[in-house]
Amino acid sequence: MEIKRDRYLNQLISYMWNGQVKVITGIRRCGKSYLLRTLFYKYLLEQGVNSNQILTFELDLAKDIKYRNPLVLAEYVRGKVESHREQFYLFIDEIQMSDEVANPYNSDGKKITFYDALNDLRSLPNLDIYVTGSNSRMLSSDILTEFRGRSDEIRVHPLSFSEYYSVVGGDKYDAFDNYAFFGGMPLILSRPNDMAKMNYLQSLFSEVYLKDIVERKKIKRVDVLDSILDLLCSSVGSLTNPTNLANTLNSKQKLSGESSVAQNTVKSYMAHLSDAFLFSECRRWDVKGKSYFDYPNKYYCEDIGLRNARIGFRQQEMTHIMENIIYNELIIRGCAVDVGIVYGNGKDKKGRTVQVPREIDFVANIGGKRVYIQSAYALHDEAKAEAENRPFGLTGDSFPKIIIRHDIRKRWYDDNGILNINVIDFLLDENAI
Repeated sequence: MEIKRDRYLNQLISYMWNGQVKVITGIRRCGKSYLLRTLFYKYLLEQGVNSNQILTFELDLAKDIKYRNPLVLAEYVRGKVESHREQFYLFIDEIQMSDEVANPYNSDGKKITFYDALNDLRSLPNLDIYVTGSNSRMLSSDILTEFRGRSDEIRVHPLSFSEYYSVVGGDKYDAFDNYAFFGGMPLILSRPNDMAKMNYLQSLFSEVYLKDIVERKKIKRVDVLDSILDLLCSSVGSLTNPTNLANTLNSKQKLSGESSVAQNTVKSYMAHLSDAFLFSECRRWDVKGKSYFDYPNKYYCEDIGLRNARIGFRQQEMTHIMENIIYNELIIRGCAVDVGIVYGNGKDKKGRTVQVPREIDFVANIGGKRVYIQSAYALHDEAKAEAENRPFGLTGDSFPKIIIRHDIRKRWYDDNGILNINVIDFLLDENAI
């Protein structure tokens, strides 16, 4: 079964032979290696590249274990490439498995790393370099940092609904229900039944993601990390901050004194979850004031199936699930996404007129374009519809405005020019924004 991932494949193709190291990043098990070693490899062969010109190293396998030494690998690659006229491609999978070795020509104690080797190999004019990697020793975000200014990132995400549906086919509404429950981790598609899919997703959290973070970051309070994960998964799309989370943890677990959870600890652990690509922070933006608020912000899970697995496939509130899916879709499409805050007149407890903040779920910016989006699972009556529309009228501009819904089938525009569109149609139509 081949899964088309044309968005990322086209990015790789556009970056070919630009002199940079191409770094494929993303949450573990989202398809980085498949993109490089299957899809891109196949593309090169179709373009007439001989397989002997593609040098592939899988550093997590015993067959390539000697090439974990950066000096050994650099010497081998130079021997293959330097004296030839043909163009060569270097694929290194699981780069975090590489070793640091002593410099044989200098006794200053400074180690030779894979970054040194790859930066040296960049000087070969007939070599194009591609790497992937992420685990407890070196998450993908660290790889990109090491190559800052000398690399291009291809950020890979779990399957979008469009990618998912291109494989499963059938009734699109049934497909969406399954996607909203199990998410888009690619290997889900190969699991034979619902129980196997649930077990796979739950094992990813316990055996892969958590172990990576705990081992690499030397987490002392694993119980706190677990609790933060549970709270973030339970409250996707809700406003939160480290202080609130710390207070909630201390209150629920009746912690005090030395056993209590500090705000800085929570903040640090939340950063680790973001660095591992498990969660994304969506900041609040004052639309008219054109400035960000410090806190609180919203957090969305990279894959809704992982979110559901973490909380035992309970709390299936479609309002929050749909909002998380829409956020992920906007990020996949390359948008910069914020929560929009606008102000309108309201009344305080004494009946005085005051400015009341109102929220627009997403302010999506891409390529000089801006779109305001509300996620509304269902608008049952005029009052609910008016509440969703009201913030749009307070923006003071004429950028496009969309309400994404689950309770309609046909898209239509209201009298104010606001597009109402079904969530499935939105996810399948790249031109909707």
